[in-house]
Amino acid sequence: MDSLSALPIFIQAAETRSFTAAGQQLGLSASAVGKAIARLEGRLGVRLFHRSTRTITLTQEGHLFLARCRRILGEVAAAEQELADTHATPSGRLRVSLPMVGMLLMPAVNAFIQTYPEIEPDLDFTDRLVDVIGEGFDVVLRTGDAADSRLMTRVVGTFHHRLVASPIYLERHGTPFKPADLVHHVCLRHRYPTTGKLEAWPLRQDRPAGAIELPATVVASALEPLISMAEAGLGIVSLPDFVLHEHLRTGHLLPVLSNHTEHSGVFRLLWPSSPYLPPKLRVFIDFMTENLFPHKISQVSISEN
Repeated sequence: MDSLSALPIFIQAAETRSFTAAGQQLGLSASAVGKAIARLEGRLGVRLFHRSTRTITLTQEGHLFLARCRRILGEVAAAEQELADTHATPSGRLRVSLPMVGMLLMPAVNAFIQTYPEIEPDLDFTDRLVDVIGEGFDVVLRTGDAADSRLMTRVVGTFHHRLVASPIYLERHGTPFKPADLVHHVCLRHRYPTTGKLEAWPLRQDRPAGAIELPATVVASALEPLISMAEAGLGIVSLPDFVLHEHLRTGHLLPVLSNHTEHSGVFRLLWPSSPYLPPKLRVFIDFMTENLFPHKISQVSISEN
């Protein structure tokens, strides 16, 4: 501990190049500074300063030691800040990127805002692959795998795509019993706004000739209008199950071709790797893990890629 207490004295003397000036900054006498440096040099077995009657300069060993001392004290300061943050009220601007389906996840976001009123969320809705660090985001929510080694990640939930239709539609048009039957039905399709491509339906093909060319009777670049049209009895739609819980529970939408679909995906939070998390980011990650998919029990994992 005596060695550690000498480090600020050594750094101050190195930066001011004067025992007197260093003492004035630290509230010590020049003699006390000189004695502390001498004891430090004695323990290290090297000379840290060249001394003259008017000035002091660092030796080569002193330069090396100075760089290491700054890192040590920086780690100490970071540790103290981390401990202080554990008792601090989470607050400040929090930049979050959400996929375009983020509107369907807003109940969890709304609950977070109400729970932590001192945090100021800045929400960016986009399906493009954002540069988390380059664009200054604190955290992003995305589907799929994480490949950036600069980021930490936590899986917050799994989901599946399901085909659904309203009872009114099935009564009018009949129920498809195999994927090939869909060519005779009204298919409500989602188009990715960033690429312009139609989202594929998660069908297990029951014929060797290849994929079925599904009709694109109605196309929309967002899920909300597709849900509305499906509830109105206008067609069959493929949707992630996390948006279907209430619709299926009430019977407003019914599953179609459940035995002929297969799909699984994950939602994950990603944030820049750091020795410790700011309180605002830590509580956001924990809150979303617990509340984003309240109707599903999902396995949570943390890893560094």
